[in-house]
Amino acid sequence: MKPKSEQELADAVKASAAKGTKLQIRGGGSRAGLGHGVTGELLDTTGLTGVSLYEPGALTIVAAAGTPLQTIDQTLAKEGQRLPFEPMDHRALYGTNGKSTIGGVVAANVSGPRRIQAGACRDSLIGVRFVDGEGTIVKNGGRVMKNVTGYDLVKLMAGSHGTLGVLTEVAFKVLPMPEAGATIVVHDLDNTSAGAAMSAALTAPYDVNGAAHLPPDNDQPARTCIRVEGFAGSVKYRSDKLRELLGSFGDVSIEADQAKSNKLWQQIRDAELVATGPGDIWRISVKPSDGPKLANLLGGNAQCQFDWGGGLVWACVPEGQDVRAVMNGIDGHATLIRSNDATASELGVFHPEAAPLAKISAGLRSRFDPHGILNPGRMG
Repeated sequence: MKPKSEQELADAVKASAAKGTKLQIRGGGSRAGLGHGVTGELLDTTGLTGVSLYEPGALTIVAAAGTPLQTIDQTLAKEGQRLPFEPMDHRALYGTNGKSTIGGVVAANVSGPRRIQAGACRDSLIGVRFVDGEGTIVKNGGRVMKNVTGYDLVKLMAGSHGTLGVLTEVAFKVLPMPEAGATIVVHDLDNTSAGAAMSAALTAPYDVNGAAHLPPDNDQPARTCIRVEGFAGSVKYRSDKLRELLGSFGDVSIEADQAKSNKLWQQIRDAELVATGPGDIWRISVKPSDGPKLANLLGGNAQCQFDWGGGLVWACVPEGQDVRAVMNGIDGHATLIRSNDATASELGVFHPEAAPLAKISAGLRSRFDPHGILNPGRMG
């Protein structure tokens, strides 16, 4: 099924609910490997496309859920604006060729390195329209930032992976693009030193909006990367101050070419160095100070990349290794992003929820999808 309108989609879901037909909800398919596999009739949302409202002065954009993310980016770029949360492109991880849709970004709450400053996808989301599991059209939030009335279904839909409703429209607040950007790179640090360097940069008064650590790559040693953006004069001043601050950790260089800096952060955003390796890929969220500790516990057979100052660890480990068992008391959650079916079945894709939270999650699904037809089993 490929509905061309919200009402057509609602009618299709209502008919499926009446028959008990399970639905596999898919946009562009660029992150089809995320979560447990789903069987059922394919519901393709890419027929719902187009930007319905864009007000640069109000920093607001509204688009149909099937609109390609590339279209959103291009529309905003014409006015010197961008989505604040720097959504990741999963195609390197999954080897897919599809075009990411803005609805898929919301459904998976996809964010990137700028999250440490701008927040996650859900923090920029100000309104949604969706169809629940009974075929009812639901709207929440608004098309402008001042509209915050009603229950916060907006945040609830972000990261629900299509299990609570099929998104039809999303509204975002956006931000201006910076005039300049630069990356300060500290070379050849180990995990512990990299964590300390990122912490020093993030706690300094220099408005850092990216802090990541890349593992060695072929002949290139490890790199600890700190990003600053803004007006050109400010970027130059802050870059110099950060180079001075981080000099005690090792050799420091500055990539002042914004295009080259942007390319580096795109690779960081998409976890490209980790994605190319054989083995299972895990995405682990912990306290920033625990990121290096976890990487050291995983040992030399793991290739780890840090983002968010160490709060996000991308780990490529030998097939079948249970990363959650290795966490050994470190608080956080680990998601199995890429593996074979047997490992996903044995270990589970998403981190097990505590019993009270699992009860709430089950209650929400039964409320929004009482017939259990929307992406059944996607989240385990």
